[in-house]
Amino acid sequence: MATGLQFSLWVLPVLLLFLGIRPGAEGGKVLVVPMEGSHWLSMRKVVQELSARGHQAVVLAPEVSMHMKGADFFTLRTYATPYTQEEYDQLMLGQSQMVFEEMHFLKIYFKTIAIVKQVSLLFEKSCAGLLHNKELIRSLNASSFDVVLTDPIYPCGSLLAEYLSVPAVYFLRRIPCDWDLEGTQCPNPSSYIPRMLTRNSDHMTFLQRVKNMLYPLTLKYICDYSLSPYERLASEILQRETSLVDVFSYASVWLFRGDFVMDYPSPIMPNMVFIGGINCAHRKPLSQVCMGARVPGGACFSKTFFQVLTCLSIFLKIPTSHSPSNSLWGDKY
Repeated sequence: MATGLQFSLWVLPVLLLFLGIRPGAEGGKVLVVPMEGSHWLSMRKVVQELSARGHQAVVLAPEVSMHMKGADFFTLRTYATPYTQEEYDQLMLGQSQMVFEEMHFLKIYFKTIAIVKQVSLLFEKSCAGLLHNKELIRSLNASSFDVVLTDPIYPCGSLLAEYLSVPAVYFLRRIPCDWDLEGTQCPNPSSYIPRMLTRNSDHMTFLQRVKNMLYPLTLKYICDYSLSPYERLASEILQRETSLVDVFSYASVWLFRGDFVMDYPSPIMPNMVFIGGINCAHRKPLSQVCMGARVPGGACFSKTFFQVLTCLSIFLKIPTSHSPSNSLWGDKY
């Protein structure tokens, strides 16, 4: 109880300062372009907190989805999709049994590629329908949003933010194929940063380093194979030759749902903010086994929400067009 009181006494004034919440103050406008599934469930709590602090949140979602339903703390705007709910459910849920099947590694690999390609093509068609909906785009432009909050694993939100010339804040765990690191121009040495699926540690032998360099080539092929349609769409919409890395690099701030407790240390850039613990909304008392390692206060949820809301509030306080000078540097928080 004392810890919670202590937290509120020093955090609340800072939150009020950054968010501009005072008598007569008007909240900012946030356009949320989420990704389906657990990605949206993680982001939903942030949207709820922003609404509670006086900001207007508009969630832009396809008509056909699994989890993106309306709620009283945001305005839901939907757009038409070129597929039905039955087709969508079959594609998204119909392959779940593959997890329990015993197959040769190569068969799993090629079957996974085919599924990823199908899912990506489905989302890309949905994104194209959104971006070519002139009436909806005009309406979004007229709404004068201060910031776009999106998960870049679904590049449509990133592309829409650039198309509308609205600053973008990314809320993510990671992007496969290290496109998050390329988008932030972050150093990514293979010599000591373990790659996805290698099971290497940050202390590797020579052969492990070789493995660490070869594994990303396979993932890169899957990403290029499945996400290449977004490059063509981006080039068409922005009317210039554009790569996915160019689209990802538009972000002003990257909010990573991770930290160096769970991940191996690696270089970071100033606009990369780590918010590990953002989903710890319902904390439970530690067991006796863990009590010895308890950190005083244990307020991971409060601390990380402070970081997220502080980052977003910069855009909500000062509406402005995107430029390098608008970037919010994470080392200040």
